[in-house]
Amino acid sequence: MVTMRDRVVLYESHIDFDQTQRQGLVAMLNQQLVDTLDLKMQVKQAHWNVKGMQFIALHELFDGLATTLEGFSDLVAERVAALGGMAVGTARAVAEGSQLPEYDLQAVNGQEHLRALVGRYSQYGAQTRANIDRATALGDADTADLFTEISRQVDKDLWFLEAHLQG
Repeated sequence: MVTMRDRVVLYESHIDFDQTQRQGLVAMLNQQLVDTLDLKMQVKQAHWNVKGMQFIALHELFDGLATTLEGFSDLVAERVAALGGMAVGTARAVAEGSQLPEYDLQAVNGQEHLRALVGRYSQYGAQTRANIDRATALGDADTADLFTEISRQVDKDLWFLEAHLQG
């Protein structure tokens, strides 16, 4: 399996991080990028295929979540570029590198889609929070702040998903 660390491409840059810091940051950000793109497409899978009594509410919720994730992917990819790296977000890179489990293509009703997305949002949120600490350890408060921004919104979106399963 090819890891994100194996795919790190760095360009000449005058940013004040050494090569080792930049390699670690770019690999971590590219992993976040492929996971974000995978999660976005899994949310779209739910959006396109949800059925049942809560159809319109969930259809619209899922579309909003996908839009948010699209914004995150752009922020992450642009941070890679700002660090002098190459953002790797092709469909093949996502398929080969995502840490998220494959989506359940048998999910049909809202509850099945919600359970699938809750699990993935939980995992994605935990990985994002771990990246806050990793970015801090690499001396990059800006990347840590980016991960904090993502984490805050992912936690809120997880709450929205879980609220449909509670009560």
